[in-house]
Amino acid sequence: MTAPIVEMKQVKKRFGYIEALRGADFTAYPGEVTAIVGDNGSGKSTLIKILSGGLKPDGGEIRIKDKAFSSLTVRQAMEQGITTVYQDLALDNCKDCAGNIFLGREIMKHRFFLDHKLMRQKTRELLNRLQIFIPDITQPVEKMSGGQRQALSIARAVYAGGDIMIFDEPTSAMGLKETSRIMRLFLELKKEGKTIILISHNLFQVFDIADRISVIHNGLLVDSFLTKDSSPQKLHEMIVEKEEGMTDEEMV
Repeated sequence: MTAPIVEMKQVKKRFGYIEALRGADFTAYPGEVTAIVGDNGSGKSTLIKILSGGLKPDGGEIRIKDKAFSSLTVRQAMEQGITTVYQDLALDNCKDCAGNIFLGREIMKHRFFLDHKLMRQKTRELLNRLQIFIPDITQPVEKMSGGQRQALSIARAVYAGGDIMIFDEPTSAMGLKETSRIMRLFLELKKEGKTIILISHNLFQVFDIADRISVIHNGLLVDSFLTKDSSPQKLHEMIVEKEEGMTDEEMV
């Protein structure tokens, strides 16, 4: 088997009296889509925020490729090739496509002026390569549909150059047509060799796209398996069974 590109071992995180992670493990392999599933409050988002440098763990080890870390900053995560697209997208609604993709990395001409023409040209090239259709890339992002905004946030992550891409509930506010487009985009990224880590409550969506599934429950990894070895129904039953088996103390 190919060596993992991401390994998290015995990762712990406490918020006051709440143990969000109680020694969680997680593994992702290069060129695969790995889904993280679990009920609300299971620790999924905390885990990926630690991996992307947004939170500092209280214990455990993180290995990215061949390097070990006790914790990561956002800059260190980016240096290791990790890019993250959160549910709120963090787009600048007043800027157009190029303004968002090049935000903080603007191309200048004559040292003092933004090269809007070149940035829009490169934006169109990037969107075409990713098969993202946005008719007017000069309009402000606030006028775009949810699917277009999500696709743009993915394009920005691709432009950032990371080979490990994390998506937190990427289609939660989308219709079927827009969701289908985003799923196709993920498959294109996989073909390009990207490693994708996906958090989703949509189990059927997970089985459509993921190679591997990790189940998080009450701050622990309780199972990890190849998608082909299970089914949405079995996974749903597992999650429900775990939730119903929680003690009052665990639910606090």
